[in-house]
Amino acid sequence: MVHRRQRVAVIGAGVSGVASARHLKAAGVDIVVFERYKAAGGNWTYDERKPIEPQYPSIKPSIADFVAELEGEAETSRAGAKNGTTLDLDQEELRFAPPGPAYSGLMNNVPTSLQEMKGHPWPAGTESYVNVRVKQQYIQSYSKSFEIEPLIRYNTRVEKLRKIGSKWEVRSTILIREGPDRGQKVHTVEEFDGVVVASGHYHAARVPDFPGLKEWKATWPDRVYHSKCYRNPSELKDKTLQEKVIMGQRRSTSQAEAGTFDTPLDWVPPNTERVTGIASFEIPKEGQDKPGNITLTDGTVLAGVDKVIIATGYLFALPFLVDLHDDSKTPENANDTILVTDGSQIHNLHKDIFYIPDPTLAFVGIPFYTATFTLFEYQAIAVAAVFAGFAQTPSEAEMRAEYAEKTKTKGYGRTFHSLMNAQVEYVNSLVDWVNSQADTTGGAKVQGHSQEWIEESKLIHPKFLKFLESRVNGHRVGDDLVPTVVAVQ
Repeated sequence: MVHRRQRVAVIGAGVSGVASARHLKAAGVDIVVFERYKAAGGNWTYDERKPIEPQYPSIKPSIADFVAELEGEAETSRAGAKNGTTLDLDQEELRFAPPGPAYSGLMNNVPTSLQEMKGHPWPAGTESYVNVRVKQQYIQSYSKSFEIEPLIRYNTRVEKLRKIGSKWEVRSTILIREGPDRGQKVHTVEEFDGVVVASGHYHAARVPDFPGLKEWKATWPDRVYHSKCYRNPSELKDKTLQEKVIMGQRRSTSQAEAGTFDTPLDWVPPNTERVTGIASFEIPKEGQDKPGNITLTDGTVLAGVDKVIIATGYLFALPFLVDLHDDSKTPENANDTILVTDGSQIHNLHKDIFYIPDPTLAFVGIPFYTATFTLFEYQAIAVAAVFAGFAQTPSEAEMRAEYAEKTKTKGYGRTFHSLMNAQVEYVNSLVDWVNSQADTTGGAKVQGHSQEWIEESKLIHPKFLKFLESRVNGHRVGDDLVPTVVAVQ
């Protein structure tokens, strides 16, 4: 079978992006990887710098990450401008490629043995639970081992995607970070046969619109911040602090999902009290020098609060596909082409991968509650098979019918992308689909998870709990001291 050589753009050089690049390259596809940051690693890249805080509130996905800069369009004024002409270059770099949410003591909660990618074992002696820096090194070594590094354009942000005829037009901006031209930007326009969006979903911080929260942030900007800006426990060790409140122990984005994705109580530090939701923040009084009271939905008042960390998660945001956003619609009212409504899910994807109206646009890395490294690699294998011509997606009508059935079964919002206790079944469906066409197309057959992997995956929760119990000694978990906090759902 003759296959026409394809040229594909991959957006993002985290684990989803480098896995996609590796398997596309192996399938004979020409690729370019666009990465706005200066290194590979994605969500597992630790950067001591803190991102610029989001708007308060931040509930509109279309503007929650960044607003595209296109050549020939007037750029809006920047907060970091000096005298209206010279940009503060450090601030501009933060805006262009904000550091991710990784903090100094971040560790995985799924064992490394379940996150080993094909043909790339972890270094001998690697423990089951490791620091963020170890995971970043693993992703970068994977990229180097499969010769993906030369294909990555660092400091390059995709601004806009649009389909023109049979090609995808990709508009991007390169930010020069060093030398006499530091701060200069170069705009480019290129054409591709397909696009893989592997940009992750931990960029656009979600900040709820609670009464009084905006006023607290304006009055005490250093005492109220999103968890994306958290870096080190020393930030919370001030002994004059009476109480710290962490908003968002629930791993969900809507009340309809309440309870389904709560952080298990046995994972919460023993010196943490979990209470009900927030009703309002007391409006600051003139001259008030520090935050005060928070009223909960059950009427309880948390008095004398000193610091608030907003751990309410992130919005799905595709700023380079803003034409496929509609902030005004609820998920239930999404039409057959829209990708993002309220930011709680990505719409109109077949198997959380292929854009149903046009499968030459694919996504890798969307599902939640999985052994991410291995799961995303299987998605990348499926994308490579399709883009290289070794597999075909079902008809649009068949994909639409399967999507409708999934919506009926799983509902809307974050739950829609959950693979909790379902990764093996999902992977098997991808493997069976690709392999069913391999004899006809000449594609390579894929092996699914081993029985050993499957058996170990059943022990993820108890194994991690045992690890936590072994580390909790003197309020120490992982590499971080755990402050005494009140966790608000």
